[in-house]
Amino acid sequence: MRVVVTGGAGFIGSHLCERLITRGDEVVCVDDFSSGRKENVADLLDSPRFELIAEDVAERISVSGPFDAIAHLASPASPPDYLKRPLDTLAVNSRGTENALRLAHAHGARFVLASTSEVYGDPLVHPQHESYWGNVNPIGPRSVYDEAKRYAEAVTFAYRRTLGVNTGVMRIFNTYGPRMRADDGRVVSSFLVQALCGEPLTVYGDGLQTRSFCYVDDLVTGIVAMLDSDECGPVNFGNPAERTVADLAHLVAELSGTAHEVEFHPLPQDDPMQRRPDISQARELFGWDPVFDIEEGLRRTSEWFASRPGEVGAAVAGLRGGQLGERGERPPIADAQTAEAA
Repeated sequence: MRVVVTGGAGFIGSHLCERLITRGDEVVCVDDFSSGRKENVADLLDSPRFELIAEDVAERISVSGPFDAIAHLASPASPPDYLKRPLDTLAVNSRGTENALRLAHAHGARFVLASTSEVYGDPLVHPQHESYWGNVNPIGPRSVYDEAKRYAEAVTFAYRRTLGVNTGVMRIFNTYGPRMRADDGRVVSSFLVQALCGEPLTVYGDGLQTRSFCYVDDLVTGIVAMLDSDECGPVNFGNPAERTVADLAHLVAELSGTAHEVEFHPLPQDDPMQRRPDISQARELFGWDPVFDIEEGLRRTSEWFASRPGEVGAAVAGLRGGQLGERGERPPIADAQTAEAA
């Protein structure tokens, strides 16, 4: 196939581009590098089957020639990113999604939306099944991401029902692995870079909030399966093994081989207390199940960060200094999980 990947230079997007190229597809990567990085796809630039377009998909998508599918991953995804860029986050998930849908419609292409478990908000149902409508604060600070993704799902289904576009919606839960930014504020990256530098591990709230953590290779397998199908979704993709944030901190400390102090800070507004996917649909439709255990995934991710001491040192210095935002608050180290891309 020839596949357009919006946000293809981001954390998840770059792994998807690599997987598609490896299996013989052609890839058009579209990214404005606002949170993605060109170095993430540097090894693909010499491939005749890879094309890189530097563009903001909220403005336009200038892909020439026929293609078979679009994987729409473009969006800020970590809380510090979307809290810092609320209007951009709303734009890429509304206008950007519509631009990608119009392009898919014009080319008769398959369209897959990388949505998020954030559409469930702070869930009142546990674990979260696709039939659950969610518990989202529509005007809170996280709404610029949560509600933008809910709109993206709505417009995707509207294009399917009204114009017959072959669409699929994935709801992606916490994902981690190599190519995460050290300073992205996600709980896994923050703990790992703090551990590598011998710093205290920062936990927000009492640490009893739960998350599920999916290694990026497992998620990419799910994205490819969704691209190759005609399933409309929504379908949850994530690791159903649930653990508390405090447990994750202790696991990271154990893997580092060094005792680490844990510091507790106030919980950010609207931070969900429970997050765990029901993946029965993914299992039934695609035979998909995560295969990487968290110890192996954390080891690989830690090795990635260890190979980037300058970036890790700068990230820890920022965490130590508080990274004060526009209102003087310290941005939350939270659970951002989905398609870090644009």
